[in-house]
This record gives sequence, structure tokens and C-alpha cells, in this order.
Amino acid sequence: MASLREIRRKIQSVNATEQITKAMQMVAAARLRRAQAAIVSARPFAVKMEEMIHRLAGSAGEPAHALFQPRPEGGLECLIAVSGDKGLCGAFNAQVVKASAAWIRARQGRKVCVAAVGRKIRHFFHRLQGVDMEIVAEVVGIFPKAHFAHAELLWKDVSEAYFKRGLSSVSLIYTDFKSAGRQVLVKEQLLPLTPPVALRDGAVISGAPAAVPLYDFKYEPDRRALLDALLPRFIKAKLYRVLLESQASELAARMNAMDAASKNASELKSNLNLNLNRQRQAIITKEIAELVGGAEALGS
Repeated sequence: MASLREIRRKIQSVNATEQITKAMQMVAAARLRRAQAAIVSARPFAVKMEEMIHRLAGSAGEPAHALFQPRPEGGLECLIAVSGDKGLCGAFNAQVVKASAAWIRARQGRKVCVAAVGRKIRHFFHRLQGVDMEIVAEVVGIFPKAHFAHAELLWKDVSEAYFKRGLSSVSLIYTDFKSAGRQVLVKEQLLPLTPPVALRDGAVISGAPAAVPLYDFKYEPDRRALLDALLPRFIKAKLYRVLLESQASELAARMNAMDAASKNASELKSNLNLNLNRQRQAIITKEIAELVGGAEALGS
């Protein structure tokens, strides 16, 4: 049985841990509010950009842009995996690592390319053994202050591999932020882009975020020049949204994990205090019994 001194030391240790977890929970909650505000402010631009891309690429008779053209199957594939830079956020990083491992396992025996966003997934890729894999991009140390410039750096490396190496596809694995209590792992294809349906005047854009009628406008410069300029910007905006979603998801996961840890620490401290009081009571009762026994012995 542990002594009173050992129990008191355990209580002090648990109390210090509880203070740390509560502080981390408060910091994550404050940062989460800013991350949510960043997502909300980035959405209008993303929606209008997607509408513009559908307007430009959805008219009949226009040849498909290179980013819409499908690549031959069985070629070199690339995965962009987005994790956190730090731990103590529940299963957030583990889910991304598990999904990335499953993606690589499904292509066993073939060479693959990967782009790592976040220290945790980068460490996983560097420790991976027995896989023919090339890391084409590494973006670490950006959370919780992800900016559009980080999406531009990521797209620069990935686009260079896509066009110069002839990648057949580029996939994304990240965590989508739904609410403070719910984050969903997402696996989707980034490239090639899904081509819009050919449209005529007054038709509705299929797949756009809202029902947007298409009219035959005259463009200056021409439609192809605008697509060449806007499509990379559109993909960068999508990557930026992915970074923001993952950033908010990590903060929410950390806030929930630290809240659970604080509750566990409080419960453990209560149990230790109860055990301490019981032992003190047992010691006092034993001492009283010894005093009574001694008094009776002297009286007899």
C-alpha cells in the first residue's frame, strides 16, 4: 500500500497535469475561433471562383483544358496528406496516417509520389520501409498559422511533378471541419479536375455550389487565356481551404482531447484524495486503539 507521502506526491503531479491540460484546452479554443473565422472568410471567394471556372469551362464546343483531361490509368500517382505538426489531439493524426498507409498499400508494387503537409505525416513517410516512394513536397511548421502562401508553395511543387513527371492523378487526404465536436476524414481526387457538362445559353451549371445560369459572354482575353490564368488560382484556393479545414479540425480535436484529459485528471485526483483520507483515518483509528489499549493496561 502506498504511503501518505507517495499519495500526496501523486496528487500534486495530477494537479499540475490538470492545470496544463486546462491551459491547452483554453488556448486551442481561442485559436479555434480564429480558425473558424478564417474558413468563413475564405468561402465566398472559393464559391465565386468555382462558379467562374464552370462558366468558362462549361460551354459547348470548347476543347478541354489540360487540367481537365484524364490521364492514362496505371501511371505514377501522387498523394497529398495533411496532418498536424504536434500531437495531443486525440486520433486526429492517427486517422490521416492510417488512411495514407491504406492508400500506399493499395498501390503495392508500384512507385508513388507523396506530398507531406505537417510534421506527423512527414515523419511517417520518412520512417516507411519497403515502399518505392518519392516525396515531392514537404510543408511543415505552418499550423496554426496557415496562409495562402503555403498553398502556393505546395501547388508549385505538386504542379511541377504533375506536368513534368506525367502524373496520372493527384489525391487528397485531409480532415474536414464540420463542427467543434465533429471532424470527418476526407479522401478525394484533386487532379485531373472533373470536367463540367457542356452547356448552352441559359442552362444551369452542373456541379456548381449553387444553380448558376450560363450565358454566352464575350471575354477579353479569350476563354482559354482566362482558364490558363484562373485554374491554377482555383486549385491554390482549394488547397488553401484544405489547410484551413485541417487546421480547424486539429484545434477542435486538441480542445476535445484536453477537455477529456482534464476531466480524467479531476476524477483521478478525487480518487487519490479519497484514498488519502481513508489511510489517514485508518492511521488515526489505529493510534487511538493503541492509546486505549495502553490506558487499559496501565489501569489494570
